[in-house]
Amino acid sequence: MPLITPLPPDHDTEVAELAQFFNETLGFCPNSVLTMQRRPAIAKAFIQLNKAVMENNGRVTSDLKRLIGYLASLTAGCQYCQAHTIRAAERYGASTDKLDHIWDYRSHPAFSEAERAALNFAVAASAVPNSVDEVISENLHRHWDEGEIVEILGVIALFGYLNRWNDSMGTSLETPAFGSGRQYLGEHGWTGGKHVV
Repeated sequence: MPLITPLPPDHDTEVAELAQFFNETLGFCPNSVLTMQRRPAIAKAFIQLNKAVMENNGRVTSDLKRLIGYLASLTAGCQYCQAHTIRAAERYGASTDKLDHIWDYRSHPAFSEAERAALNFAVAASAVPNSVDEVISENLHRHWDEGEIVEILGVIALFGYLNRWNDSMGTSLETPAFGSGRQYLGEHGWTGGKHVV
């Protein structure tokens, strides 16, 4: 059972307008945002940060950002965010090979060396304690410029916030997100956990 019950999507007009962003990314407004709107300033600031972080400025593509978010969430253990990120990766055009082999990204041919560097960074930066070291840093700089690294870490940090929010809240998974989680993650031990009512 969730710690806090989400409010209706139309509870706050400004939040509802900003939250239309999620109709593109997920196909619905997430329950996490509906809970945040109990303090509308938090919901608004979060949505604006999410939009800024997920904006596509070049080589760090929209689907790669969602796969980075997935591995950050997998590392943190948040099954709610795992379902959301794998769903959004699919919606933003991640190949079936990448969706089916995200766990094998270190060796699967669907992933480039640049993508591997970003995904290794996601896992290391999401670990507690943090395990970003010189090798990971050097490899990241070999493939990405400083602005791109800021984009990548922005995604990791955003999901650090979301992982803590949703696992602590026990946020209930929405039906479409649960379906994506079951489809892509179910064979790898994903169940939805406490996020399934």
